[in-house]
This record gives sequence, structure tokens and C-alpha cells, in this order.
Amino acid sequence: MIPSLMAALLATSFASLPVLAADAKASASAHAAQNGIDWRKDNNVDAAFAQAKASNKPLFLYWGAIWCPPCNQVKATIFNRQEFIDKSRHFIPVYLDGDTPGAQKFAAQFKVRGYPTMILFKPDGTEITRLPGEVDSERYLQVLTLALNTSLSVQDTLKLALAGGKTLKNEDWSLLADYSWDDPEQKLIAGKDLPATLLKLSELSPAGLHATRLYLRGIYAAATAKPGQALPAIDKAQASEKILKAISDANTARDNMDLLSYGAGEVTEFLTTVKSDSRNKLVRAWNVALVKLADDATLSKTDRLGAVGAQVALASLDNAKPEAALQKDVQKRVGLIEQATTDAYERQSVVNAAAHALGDAGLLDDADALLKAELKRSHSPYYFMSTLGSNAKKRGDKVAAANWYEQAYDAAKGPATRLQWGSNYVSNLVDLAPNDDARITKAVQSVFGEAAKVDNAFYERNRAYLEKMGKKLIDWNKEGKHQVAYQKARTQLDGICGKLPATDPQKAVCQGVLLKS
Repeated sequence: MIPSLMAALLATSFASLPVLAADAKASASAHAAQNGIDWRKDNNVDAAFAQAKASNKPLFLYWGAIWCPPCNQVKATIFNRQEFIDKSRHFIPVYLDGDTPGAQKFAAQFKVRGYPTMILFKPDGTEITRLPGEVDSERYLQVLTLALNTSLSVQDTLKLALAGGKTLKNEDWSLLADYSWDDPEQKLIAGKDLPATLLKLSELSPAGLHATRLYLRGIYAAATAKPGQALPAIDKAQASEKILKAISDANTARDNMDLLSYGAGEVTEFLTTVKSDSRNKLVRAWNVALVKLADDATLSKTDRLGAVGAQVALASLDNAKPEAALQKDVQKRVGLIEQATTDAYERQSVVNAAAHALGDAGLLDDADALLKAELKRSHSPYYFMSTLGSNAKKRGDKVAAANWYEQAYDAAKGPATRLQWGSNYVSNLVDLAPNDDARITKAVQSVFGEAAKVDNAFYERNRAYLEKMGKKLIDWNKEGKHQVAYQKARTQLDGICGKLPATDPQKAVCQGVLLKS
């Protein structure tokens, strides 16, 4: 395929940005303020809670990873702000990186999986709130301030709210509206009950922005529910009108920019039918709001690109790909924002958002040019290699896709990250080269070999990735066509499981990785 002119221009532009020591110094300078945060990085969470209890301070748990784009976004827009640094004096800040020893086990204990997750606890370990990483920095700091000043746990706040909320203050409703409800690990409300509960909370909440935000969250939860999940009765025409009203108000749209950007496609598809007047009306109004968000200089660059991506999602609902005019607009916005981003943390987030916007718009060559140029600049290039693999897979280039996933695994750093990238490589390899038993066997042996060296190989994110890989291998051999390769994997895994103590919760997980459900 001949690259588009835009892709060529992007490749030239990005390649001309040298990796200089000055870039690293500028990034370090921009984030020097983070040194003012007295992060605990010793992985001794028990000691951290003891410190919180002794000092009668809340504990702030940050769970992240070096490569994670949203984590880098938080570092670039929140943790470096003096206001956050000042507030950190009022809590015990704990920095838990997913690749550090024991981190995955702690993740299972505190019910955190997705990066980043940020939780504020009372000194006794009771959860005050899960802070939303997707909102802008001003909103985030407002939520943090409210959380630091509340005397209620989030469980108590929710209980009182569902009982009618007569004793709750406006600040309490604000915390509920901004709670990280889309975190699959939150245990306040079971996933199957989430849409109905959020919609009920929106009815109980005093009229205003909090009620609107809870309603939008409820509709989004319904739109993204698992297939076959029972949903509350929703008048979709009425819901469409309520959302039209919300997105047509500039203040409301700005206040809910995260939901407008990341839920546009799913909600519109859920509430309206293909090429209907109601869909066209909702899409037009939504696009007006999204253009304003994309142009809003008070938003982060990543958030502005999120609005661009949402336009692409809406345009793709009833069409194979967006029209040329929108593609050109995406190219222009991506180019301007990318060129204006020099900070290393922010680039990890911006380039990720830009590549997805380009790829979703059908501009895979442009996305690849951006990503390949970034490999030389990024502190975690393996993340972008995986996206290059995904792009090649979309093109139908199975050889290139498998090679990119392999390169990503080879370049990955950190014990947990390597396990997860390796599992992802195997899972994709089964799809891309199912008859290459030798290559699949080699990859599986490598992943299990690393699992044998990691103390917490079968906890939390590691567990989820290994179980997904195991399911792929079981399905791959369901007719017994790859029995030799499969048996080698079983034998190697049995050896790992056999060395785990009978009392170790990991043992049952390990044994279940290659067991048919």
C-alpha cells in the first residue's frame, strides 16, 4: 500500500524531531515539582496505613505503570501541579507501580486493576472515594478537596443516598457523581445493577449538574452493559431528549467532557436506530459540542483529542469510514497538537490518543507514521509497538502484526509488564498464525518461564492476562490438532503450579489457566 501524502509528511515531521538530552532535561524540569510529593514507594502498604493511622491522615493510593498513557497524563496534568503537591501534605501518598515486587498481590487486596487507579482511604482503611483519572485537572482537584473534607465513607454516602439522601450535602452528591463508577473493580455496586442504581441516584439527587452527570453515567452503563444483561426500563426517546438538552448547554457539556467524549458512540448507538431522524439529530448536536471541546484550550491536549476521536466514533456508526472532510480535520488537529507536545509524560498520552483517532478514522498509514517516529522518543516504546500490531491486524497483514506483537514483548520491561505483553503476544499469535505450532510453543514457553520467576505471577492483572492466554490455547486445541504443543504447555505449567504451596491462593489460579471451564 502506498502511504498517503499526510502519512509521509507526518513521518518526515516526526523523524525530524531529534531525541536530545535537552528534551529529557526539559521534561525533568517540568516535573521537578513532583519531587515535592513525599511518595512512599517502598511497597510496604501495611506500614503506610500504620503511618496514616498514627498521623490521623487519609491515605492516597496511586496504582499505575510507567508505560500507561493515562498514567502519564495524570503525571503531566495533575501530580505536577503545586495545588496537588500542597494537598499531598494532608494525606499519606503511596505510589504503587504494577511492576514492583508484591504490587499485583496488593492490587488484588485493594481491588485495583486498571491503570491508573487512585483511591483515597480513611486512616482505618475505609474507602472514601475512587478518584476519576479521566476528568480535567481542575475537576480532579475539586473532587480531591471534597474527599479530604468529608467524614463519610463512599459506602455510607451511597447507602444514605439510596435511602433518599435527605441528610446528604451537595458535596456528598458531587462525590457520588464523580466516583469512578466505570472501574470494573469497584465493588460498591454489582455490574449487573450499575445502570439501574446510577439512574435511581440521578432521580434522588437534587436537580443540577450532579443529577445530570449521574444520569449520563447511568445511560452509559446501560449502553455498555454485557450482552444479555437485564437492564432497567429506559424510554429511549425521552433519554435522547435529555441528553440533547445536556450536550446543548455549554457549561453542562464542559462539566461532563469526559462522558461526552468517551461515551458518544456507544450511547448514540444504544438510544437510536440506524440512519433514523433521531440519530441524525443527536449526532448533529453531539458534534457541535465535541467541536467546542476539541477547540477548548483549557482542556489538556489528550482530552481535546478525545473529543476528536468521539467525532470519528459518531461518523462511523452508519458509515464504513468517516468522510474525507472529517479525515482532513483529524489529520490537521492531530498534527497541531502533536507538534505542540514536547513533554515526555504528556507525549505518551497524546501520541496514544492521536494514533487511535487516526486509526479509527481509517488513516492507518498516518497512525503508523506517528507511532514509528515515536518509538525513538518514548520511554516505553513497546506500548506503541502493540498498537502497530493492532493496526497491521486491521489491515489483514498477519505477518507484520505478529512481528510487531513479538517486538513489543521483546522490548517490554518490568516483570508484570513482560508477563502481560507476553500473554498478549501469544493470544494474538494464536489468531494470526494458528498453524505455526513451533512459534506458539516457543512463545508460551517464554511466558511461562517468566511466570516461574515472578512471586505474584497469578495475581490481578497478571492473572487476567494469563487466563485469557490459557483460554486462547484451549480453544486453539479444542479439536486436538495441536495436542503436542498444548501438552508441552500443560506440562510446563504443571511444574510451576506444583511448586506453589497448597495454602497459596495462586495455586488454584495457576492450575485453572489451562483447564476447560
